[in-house]
Amino acid sequence: MDPLSSLLSGIRAEGSVVSHAVLEAPWTIRFTDGAPLTMVSVLRGGGTLRLPDGTERAVRAGDTAVVRGPGTFHLADGPASFDRPHGEYEIACFMDSPECTAQDLGGIHWGNDPDAATALIVGAYRASGRRHERLLLGLPPVLVVSEDADVCDWLERAAIDAALRSAGSQALMDRLLDWALVCTLRAWFEQARSNAPHWYRGLADPILAPALHAFHAQPSRRWTVGALAAEAGVSRALFAKRFTEIIGRPPLAYMTECRMDEAEALLSETDLAIAQIARSVGYADAFGFSAAFKRHRGLSPSAFRTVTA
Repeated sequence: MDPLSSLLSGIRAEGSVVSHAVLEAPWTIRFTDGAPLTMVSVLRGGGTLRLPDGTERAVRAGDTAVVRGPGTFHLADGPASFDRPHGEYEIACFMDSPECTAQDLGGIHWGNDPDAATALIVGAYRASGRRHERLLLGLPPVLVVSEDADVCDWLERAAIDAALRSAGSQALMDRLLDWALVCTLRAWFEQARSNAPHWYRGLADPILAPALHAFHAQPSRRWTVGALAAEAGVSRALFAKRFTEIIGRPPLAYMTECRMDEAEALLSETDLAIAQIARSVGYADAFGFSAAFKRHRGLSPSAFRTVTA
């Protein structure tokens, strides 16, 4: 599994609620879910995002914004609406409520003139375990990616169609949200270039990419720098130098970090024995793995499992 797929495996739209809102100005929406990630796609119209620290970011038709949680943030039709009388709405659907169902997609219309209104699709993502934390660390508080009108039309039609067909509607929306998040993040990483996370830049590098894919496909293998260099087709010295320049740490340090992240997830999410986890992340025995884990995380694997249970 490549790094992005692995990190995204901890962020899912499983059971999430998507709101399809049509609003007439002036209005604001408060997002209070505390979700790790919230995605807002502007289908028509536009508005202004205000983050927890007061930073504002304009979004227009065709923009998809991904906001990093868990702080409460706002979206308004424009900056002035934050401080003047307006219709205020709240999206907080990670709770048991008859108003928060996938079927709401076709029916939330705040206003009476859809042709002149702002139309949004909003989805909040749940987190499981700790795999997603390294992904969040590589993202800004908000990222915005622009799409063309055809993509927006397709997204709105797909969302409404999924809601109208009750059989499987939740699964359809979950998959649609997961797909949209992956596409949005990949587009932003490509645009961010030097500001993208180091591990993503490594995947775009023609020398490092083969080695990174090989390592993430078989993390249990006892990799050496020489073995990774062979996958890249370059000398050990050149590989180590280039890896450190692009990834920001030496190859062995990167591999240890990835293995500890995976070990944390397995300790938190499974009942596998310590010896099994040790082998799955590339250690020959539980003793060596436990020593490495405690050195890097400050707790033994057993203690970590107890704390995170």
